[in-house]
Amino acid sequence: MSTVSTQHGAAEPAAPQSNYLTNGNTIASWLLTTDHKRIALLYLVSITVFFTVGAWAASMIRLELMVPKGTLMENDTYNKIFTMHGVVMVFFFLIPMIPATLGNFLIPMMIGARDLAFPRLNLLSWYVYVAAGVLAVIAMLTGGVDTGWTFYTPYSSIYSNSQVGLTIGAAFLAGFSSIFTAINFIVTIHKMRAPGLTWFRLPLFVWGHYATSVVIILGTPVIAITLLMLAGERVLKLGFFSPELGGDPVLFQHLFWFYSHPAVYIMILPAFSVMSELITCFSRRKIFGYSFIAFSSLAIGGLGFLVWGHHLFVSGQSMYQGMVFSIISFLVAVPSAIKIFNWATTIYKGSVRFNTPMFYAIGFMGLFLIGGLTGLYLSSMATDIHLHDTYFVVAHFHYVMVGGAVMAMLGGVHFWWPKMTGRMYADSWGKLSATIIFVGFNLTFLPQFVLGYLGMPRRYHYYHFAPEFQVWHVMSSAGSSILAVGYAMPLFYLLWSLKRGPKVGPNPWAAKGLEWQTASPPPTFNFETTPVVTEEAYEYDPEADEEVTTEVERIAAGDLPHGR
Repeated sequence: MSTVSTQHGAAEPAAPQSNYLTNGNTIASWLLTTDHKRIALLYLVSITVFFTVGAWAASMIRLELMVPKGTLMENDTYNKIFTMHGVVMVFFFLIPMIPATLGNFLIPMMIGARDLAFPRLNLLSWYVYVAAGVLAVIAMLTGGVDTGWTFYTPYSSIYSNSQVGLTIGAAFLAGFSSIFTAINFIVTIHKMRAPGLTWFRLPLFVWGHYATSVVIILGTPVIAITLLMLAGERVLKLGFFSPELGGDPVLFQHLFWFYSHPAVYIMILPAFSVMSELITCFSRRKIFGYSFIAFSSLAIGGLGFLVWGHHLFVSGQSMYQGMVFSIISFLVAVPSAIKIFNWATTIYKGSVRFNTPMFYAIGFMGLFLIGGLTGLYLSSMATDIHLHDTYFVVAHFHYVMVGGAVMAMLGGVHFWWPKMTGRMYADSWGKLSATIIFVGFNLTFLPQFVLGYLGMPRRYHYYHFAPEFQVWHVMSSAGSSILAVGYAMPLFYLLWSLKRGPKVGPNPWAAKGLEWQTASPPPTFNFETTPVVTEEAYEYDPEADEEVTTEVERIAAGDLPHGR
């Protein structure tokens, strides 16, 4: 992070008379706020609610698959449950998870701005997101959807009698919320940076969100138009995708995956950006290869638009098309590998501190590495034909999108929680939860790689034709129970910290960056005076920092009283 000075050269800001949390305590003051920090917290509460709904659906799926005959629910109910899980987790949790919460809270502070460029548009994006979520919940409560979150035609456009219309309407609205947020980020980063904060002094967190915003703006309109076409075919019988009406179902798959594969990077690029902040801070070392990491984010965003065809290897596309998509899919692994290598090099010879955020960062690297390497099997036409639509695919994308993105989200929340609330949680509980999540996640999804390799199809609610699969499903379900405990723990000790956690100063981790130069919690407009950036990003000194004792370490050692 960059070392900075304010215009008055103050080493540590005085505690403000009020902060963004105390500036109005009424419900209206929250629901009508244009403060980016409050809107970030509104998002944090909202996505936690949707995560709970999606996790409940996942637990029902794992219970159903405990026995080969699937006795808990009918196949139609099972279809609706796993569709609910996919729709809620993808559109209302994973996509907005980091940009709408951590991005909203931190980007203005990281660039020295008072707020985002369009505060009212920011609030509108939250309302649109909530309205979309409510629409999705209504669809589930009034019959549910049985098409899967991919809405493959012609089943979704002609044959399904479930609530497809309401659900695609919800996804359509959610897309607008993402676009509003992305526009706000891009304009803010271009126009509102503090004096001295050049592009190559920006934190990598900002670079990651900039690349994500570009992908959102270029890709989301495509899925919006695709969903409109689906609605047109379903309601008005316009022939786009259904052979009965003169359409082509493969066209839907091309359009859907043209957006949905870049959507994977909408979920994981912000996670990468969080990792860069955590690893450099807890290694007490300037991040290795800043420019390579920054440009690799843009490269991933660009290449992500060229790989959708590897989802269609078995759709009948020509061998030569498949070869091109396969080669490009392998190429996208290069910028991802650059990040991993640079993070590992940063840790190497660093003065590593094993606080809770670093536990999550190391867990992220392990899980994402497994997810990334198994993606290479699916990029190859030969192995993809064997593994297509099996549990191997389920395990792969959960390692990337859940194991990777959620570990990064939790690591980021634990890192910036003292900044958000002004209080510290119990670091020992944080380390325990990170360890339980890592163990539970691997026990849940490693068996699914084996299941997929053995030929267990995804989306089946029974497997009495192959009872030998049961032991792997039981292991997976046991792992999901451990995982659920790990995910629930932060909810309790973080809420506990709001009342009982020790108060902290502006920079409890001794981190670099503008957001650590203001009070915790920050004042409404972030800074008392406009900061001026005078140094490069992440100017840590590993030799000097070996002797640095952070405020968090002093609290853990009992050198600072609780509630000071």
